[in-house]
Amino acid sequence: MSTFMAKKGETEQGWHLIDATDQVVGRLAVVIANILRGKHRPVYTPNQDTGEFVIVVNVDKIKFTGKKWQQKSYQSYSHYPGGLKTRTAEQLRQKHPERILEAAVRRMVPRNRLGRKQMEKLKMYKGADHPHQAQEPKKLELDL
Repeated sequence: MSTFMAKKGETEQGWHLIDATDQVVGRLAVVIANILRGKHRPVYTPNQDTGEFVIVVNVDKIKFTGKKWQQKSYQSYSHYPGGLKTRTAEQLRQKHPERILEAAVRRMVPRNRLGRKQMEKLKMYKGADHPHQAQEPKKLELDL
């Protein structure tokens, strides 16, 4: 008996729709990362992209627990002297709410070519509508 290893292009890639309204960022990021990586499927292979596409709507309505909106910070560095920018989660939510969830998911996928390819399958939108109706995404109910 041998172990099954999926080959490139061998697995079907479906689409999932997730509503992020009142979902906690970390718990939602775990679910999204597992779907992007394909760990929810029996054909999961660590070195192949066996994951599926994920559409997240209402990203602006996610929540943190505790005082993380004021205490959690996000940093970006331009590699120039004095180029370190630090923003709180509250400031980031006002301008780019999708970056909060994207940063959480990015840290949960592999940090290599495969991880970057998997992150391309994540589509996030502020409102309730999205341009992917033609792909017929399956609505995913979360009990978090």
